[in-house]
Amino acid sequence: MKTIFYVTVIAVLLPLAAISQNKSFYATTGGEMIFSFATIDNNGKESGNIMRWSPVFNLQGYGNYDLNKNIGFIFGLGLRNVGFIYDEPGNNTKKKFRNYNIGIPVGIKLGNLNKVFIYGGYEIEFPIHYKEKTFIDEKKEKFSVWFSKRVPTYYHTAFIGVQFPYGLSLKFKYYISEFFNQNYIESDGTQPYKGFEANVFYFSLSTSLFRNDKVFYKEYSVSTY
Repeated sequence: MKTIFYVTVIAVLLPLAAISQNKSFYATTGGEMIFSFATIDNNGKESGNIMRWSPVFNLQGYGNYDLNKNIGFIFGLGLRNVGFIYDEPGNNTKKKFRNYNIGIPVGIKLGNLNKVFIYGGYEIEFPIHYKEKTFIDEKKEKFSVWFSKRVPTYYHTAFIGVQFPYGLSLKFKYYISEFFNQNYIESDGTQPYKGFEANVFYFSLSTSLFRNDKVFYKEYSVSTY
């Protein structure tokens, strides 16, 4: 996990830091604090959905191209820790599911790009590391897998948010694709996720720490989510 983490940090920060100093074309980098939930239908059973907080490791780097002071475009690369907590009713069992995803977003910005504006777009995410934890009473079991077939090869997502001065942003994101691969088959022939429909969504607080190679902090900074 450490290897992929460091490789992703370098892959995100170095190319974007090298973007031209042209004021219309620039890079921003930072992090994201995620508060996630999910819409769940586990074979028609009642389900308890508990908020999952993931402050690490969520890294993101974005290229920005501003047509003028009110319209701009964004694209980028991110590493994101996303999942949900499922409380099975009636049997004292709680499960935690999460992926580390590599995301590639594209979007548009509208508003006063020097102060406050809205943004939205599409992002495709590729899960690279899956982890599952099961809590029964006070006992815990867990396992993790690289490039697991328990989840889809990629996720389609949509996002919308509002950007404030100084690089601070609030965002909502919805995963159009289901979290699990319902056709996954264990070695014993069982299908643990059959009929388990779960679509993750989250709210996040994002910060842009750098613009190009400078600290992202000035009174009227052109910023992105």
